[in-house]
Amino acid sequence: MQRLEIDGLTFDFPDGWRVGRYDNWRFYRNHFGKMWHGIKALDALAVETESSRTAWLIEVKDYRSHDRTKPSALSEEVARKLFDTLSAILPAKLNAAEPDEKRLAQAVCGARRLRVILHLEQPTKRSRLRPHAINPADVQQQLRRLIKPIDAHPRVVSRQTAGLPWQVF
Repeated sequence: MQRLEIDGLTFDFPDGWRVGRYDNWRFYRNHFGKMWHGIKALDALAVETESSRTAWLIEVKDYRSHDRTKPSALSEEVARKLFDTLSAILPAKLNAAEPDEKRLAQAVCGARRLRVILHLEQPTKRSRLRPHAINPADVQQQLRRLIKPIDAHPRVVSRQTAGLPWQVF
């Protein structure tokens, strides 16, 4: 297993995948992110290297300790990070100095399919009428509308509902 620590959560990806914390990349932090103010980054990239060659673009939000003040803007925030991250992948493939970053960017560029995942953790239920501060189905629908040309079926998941080819603890 390949392990990534993101916002207090542990993600275990299968061996053989290419995975990385994109928001920690030297290319993003020292070069691309400094091109102008406001460039954002998704948390992680993961690429299945077997026949499916699916690239997973992952954003993690953990609101178990601190509630989000504006849940309506979450889908727009994720879409913006997705656009900025995708715009950096080709330059990283060509110009990244770190070999691991370059290889992961090459794997994303060579993917047959892009999938977008928002991993959303929220506090335990508050009431029966409003079980979560953010309704994952609403965010997923808004995200689908915003990024349909990239991934027509983005998913909003948590540790309990993930059902993905990796585990989260």
